[in-house]
Amino acid sequence: MTLRITDFFVVLVAVILLASDVQAQESDNRAEGARFLLLPVGAQGVSLGRAMTWVEGPEGAFWNPAGLAGVERSQGVVLRGDHPVGDATAVSALLARPGLGTLGASYFLLDVGDIDQTDEFGNYTGTITIRNHLGIVSGATRLASRLDVGVSLKVIRFQFSCRGICPNEGTTATTYAVDAGVQGRPSDRLRVGAMVAHVGPNLQVLNAEQSDPLPARVRVAAAYDVVAAFTGREDLQGWLALEVQDRLRDLGSLSYYLGTEFTAGLVDALSLRAGYVWSDLPSEDGGRVGLGLRYERFELAIAKSLAVSTLADETDAVHVSFSIGF
Repeated sequence: MTLRITDFFVVLVAVILLASDVQAQESDNRAEGARFLLLPVGAQGVSLGRAMTWVEGPEGAFWNPAGLAGVERSQGVVLRGDHPVGDATAVSALLARPGLGTLGASYFLLDVGDIDQTDEFGNYTGTITIRNHLGIVSGATRLASRLDVGVSLKVIRFQFSCRGICPNEGTTATTYAVDAGVQGRPSDRLRVGAMVAHVGPNLQVLNAEQSDPLPARVRVAAAYDVVAAFTGREDLQGWLALEVQDRLRDLGSLSYYLGTEFTAGLVDALSLRAGYVWSDLPSEDGGRVGLGLRYERFELAIAKSLAVSTLADETDAVHVSFSIGF
């Protein structure tokens, strides 16, 4: 049975890569649509500088779905963050069954905000509202003691609406995408991960000629527990992670993510996190810091990006994640 599941996953990844290669030939030198998919979601993801492809935990629904295989009990998750481009809110419901795997349903909303419209005399005429929606269904399982796999199916929706009188009455656009990933633990000190993200049909807002390809990405990451090299204490961990990301449709546009996480405790734990981003988009470059606390069934994490956005000439506000186990 394990062999069949493995073969299915390999075939799925191959199909995804083939589809992305076909789309690459059809969409060279074109802008990407639904770029809100590239925003970091969750306090842990922000504080680790986006180096999340190797991480186990509930935020895997928005990063590498294979990370959900490490979720030990069912839980509800709420994530909140403010980006220079808008306010982000996300929720997840995860159903975990030991020995079988984890199923998840998640929703992400990026509220770009409201823009008031006026006539030539300065009189208010209407309000434009811009929203980006993302729905996710995820599944992950542990094929062997040291190998996890996961898949996420996503529905992406862009919504531009108007209340009152506007030059454009509004429009909506919907498409879908797939994420697929693996995570491995070659040893107790080493973790690795790889995935493809945001692979699917173009986002068509007006017509087929003006549709844009999704920001498909491939990611590879490795993390090493450097603290374990100096102490045999199981209640202390210190992970140093490096992740590399590339554009599937424009290979060679590399981004690098460095993340560190020091955790003290087993059941109840305190984590100190920091990260740094070297991106193909210079506006994302900079450091991140964060803190995580796990107590019984509750987990709380906060993070702050220190990178200054060229869009608003300011850093992101604090990002917060909260989860409760059942």
